[in-house]
Amino acid sequence: MWERIAVILRKEFIQALREPRMRVLLFVPPIVQLLIFGFAVNLDVDRARIAWMDMDGTPASRELRDRFTGSGRFEMVAAPASEAQVQRVMDRGEVQAVVRVLPGFARDLARGRTAQVQVLVDGTNSNTASLVSTYAGGIIASFSAERLAGGPGSPAPRIGAASRVWFNPDLYSRNYFVPGVIANIIMMVTLMLTSLAIVREKEIGTMEQLMVTPVRPIELMLGKTLPFALVGLLDVAMVTGIALAVFHVPLRGSFLLLMACSVLFLMTSLGAGLFLSTISHTQQQAMMSSFFFSTPAFMLSGFAFPIRNMPPAVQWLTYLNPVRYFIEIVRGIFLKGSGVDVLWPQMVCLAVYGVAVLGLSAVRFQKKLD
Repeated sequence: MWERIAVILRKEFIQALREPRMRVLLFVPPIVQLLIFGFAVNLDVDRARIAWMDMDGTPASRELRDRFTGSGRFEMVAAPASEAQVQRVMDRGEVQAVVRVLPGFARDLARGRTAQVQVLVDGTNSNTASLVSTYAGGIIASFSAERLAGGPGSPAPRIGAASRVWFNPDLYSRNYFVPGVIANIIMMVTLMLTSLAIVREKEIGTMEQLMVTPVRPIELMLGKTLPFALVGLLDVAMVTGIALAVFHVPLRGSFLLLMACSVLFLMTSLGAGLFLSTISHTQQQAMMSSFFFSTPAFMLSGFAFPIRNMPPAVQWLTYLNPVRYFIEIVRGIFLKGSGVDVLWPQMVCLAVYGVAVLGLSAVRFQKKLD
């Protein structure tokens, strides 16, 4: 049995590496996806452009302005003097926010009253708007706290809040996205290549020749899927190495645990590819079917959009998506250093889905051969 499987494995490797298009599918998409999500997809706001509208014109308002420019988070590019100018810079997208100090700012501070500072934020990009608003609010709150501490009379009791970010202290978006690329790469590569490899035999008419050989259906299935399982693991190792060397994404957990969980996820992706091969008659049909399967899985995985922000009905639907569990595992290993004691629920779900999908696909594959 194993000798026949080894022969099929050797045939698949030779056929895959001999064809230029297949070599491209094996190694180019993982690198392209990693570069795109590592360099191009960047949600960080390192330096926001703002306009400053000082309607008070006092030393206190100028001190607050210096706090903004000296923070390193903001770059002052405009100083509108009227509402029309504020409207103009916001409409043209020249600034991401307008900070407006209202009249009586210094007087209210001196009298211990609430001083008014208005921050107008461009909400076209909700993520950027949220970060800019948070940064501006932090600077204003810090300025207010120092003013209260230095004011006359007995200071009122205050509570100091100190925030500390765990797992991603610098809030780099690439640390969030790059580990998730591993899940998408292993799904796309193994799903597409497995379905194409079997459909290709049908399309060129060699499936009948394989059926009349001593090779049994289960041996043919293993011989067709195992090469792409090895390719998937190779892609995981390659992407992990690039993530560490190029993007400096931390790997705080065990690399061996990452590879073991990748094997669990491979059972699902290979089983899905095997199933698609039984319902497709051409390579074009197999490729379109793989995109039809992978796109919803990608959208419902939590890779780009937080699952908690989805409607409740959709959140329940994500529990049927194996990609969700694998992304949680990958991010837990990379960023949190989680081990089996934390990730075992996700690992159990992957194992259950993998056995179910691969088993059903194997049964249908054998029936199709018969």
